[in-house]
Amino acid sequence: MTSTHPLAGVYAAAVTPLKDDSTLDLESVPKLLAFLASRGCHGALFFGTTGEGPSFSPSERESLLRSVRAYRQLVPGFRLLAGTGTPSLSETIDLTKLAFDLGYDAVVVLPPYYFRNASDDGLFEWFSEVIKQSVPPDKYLLGYHFPKVAGIGLSVELLSRLKDAFPVQFAGIKDSSHDPTLASTLGEKFGSDMVVLTGTDSYLQLAMQNKAAGCITAAANLISPELREVWDQISEGKDASQIQGRVTLLRQIIEKYPPFPPTLKALLHRMHDLPLWSVKPPLEAMPEDILQLAESRLKELQNS
Repeated sequence: MTSTHPLAGVYAAAVTPLKDDSTLDLESVPKLLAFLASRGCHGALFFGTTGEGPSFSPSERESLLRSVRAYRQLVPGFRLLAGTGTPSLSETIDLTKLAFDLGYDAVVVLPPYYFRNASDDGLFEWFSEVIKQSVPPDKYLLGYHFPKVAGIGLSVELLSRLKDAFPVQFAGIKDSSHDPTLASTLGEKFGSDMVVLTGTDSYLQLAMQNKAAGCITAAANLISPELREVWDQISEGKDASQIQGRVTLLRQIIEKYPPFPPTLKALLHRMHDLPLWSVKPPLEAMPEDILQLAESRLKELQNS
């Protein structure tokens, strides 16, 4: 059985539309929303890692979050998640308040990643303050567990403390650890009480077999139809191994061409005729020869 939590589903860690001068391309927001909604996504996360979240100021984040919210009526039922975690407690609280004031369904919050030696006690206090000061009683915060990039993660013990203290508001985590053992551990300890959205496309079936609620992934910008098929089949009690195998191969191709933001933006343009969005420095556009190779490999597999 798939989780019945309101956040269960397939989410794209959405790219952020940018003009050539690295300013926000707000005019493209409706195209991005319509594209993701038409391809099986239950919703999207804005300003996650793929959305280059740490590269944007609070005012830039507010501009895009407001624009996305303004166009929400174009995609009824499409859920909106906002990445609001920063090393600053007060800034994180302000961004989280903003997201809920705008009607977002949930926030995804990195731990204060500059402070890599923070203890579980310190992190518990930090998340507690965010939740008490900015998360309404009936809304949801997901911790963002991405230790390889953030340099700091969320231990199982910390998750348990936060879940006990805030059983509704602390809904669970986006797990981008790429650790299959953790997927099993989370399922064994929390069952369906903890909303786990895997960040690794190739682990979607494994995660859901261990009570995960779905996924939030970078590759969902391109392969959400396949991810949705995995999610649907498991929800219906069917064996999703065949389509999961296809998802795994597609993910393996995409992850050969890091970093994700410039690659995904270029491929969305080349393969789906979306605008060719730029990236914020220090990221750079991908070389043409590499993009041609990535595109040809993806098309070959998708057409097979």
